[in-house]
Amino acid sequence: MVQEFISGDSQLFTWVILPLLIFFARIADQSIGTMRLIFLSKGYKYIAPFLGFFEVIIWLLAIGQIMEHLDNFMCYIAYGLGFAMGNFIGITLEERISIGNVIIRVITGTETITLVEHLRSLNFGTTVTDAAGSKGPVKILFTIIKRKDVQEVIKIIQQHNPHAFYTIEDVKALNEGIFRSTKRKTIFDSFSFKLKKAK
Repeated sequence: MVQEFISGDSQLFTWVILPLLIFFARIADQSIGTMRLIFLSKGYKYIAPFLGFFEVIIWLLAIGQIMEHLDNFMCYIAYGLGFAMGNFIGITLEERISIGNVIIRVITGTETITLVEHLRSLNFGTTVTDAAGSKGPVKILFTIIKRKDVQEVIKIIQQHNPHAFYTIEDVKALNEGIFRSTKRKTIFDSFSFKLKKAK
């Protein structure tokens, strides 16, 4: 019985175990592949080939099993489901990692002084220029920030100019400028914060 299971002749292995293996292999290679394409578009030329190596190895293992079991429709379903799930997981992982920089453009017809001062007080470099919109003069704000700070900046924009129009785009390369420092928090930072609050 054990020998039959190992050799792949059992019904359990053919219709359950094998499709599951293909499913998880496809999730792994497609997740890596999705992240590879994202890193490639951002100009990470060393990370992308590294991920590509593992992606193609896992893909070869999965497609090899498909070719050996062409009469097993469950393998096809597992392959397709793994591909779909791999795309979703790959994008989710990349969003969690939040590597790279983005540019936020804010267009608003209302006063921007408080918004600009708030952003600059947090060391987000901000450039302001006058422009003409379809309904009159407007202000355009530009700020380049790290992706992990996007949600914080959006909250600040909505706090000061809730009806402002803004766009967010990836930045492939940049040179100089004012950027927020990314000091790593330690237990001592929390302790010093509590002392300041007590004062």
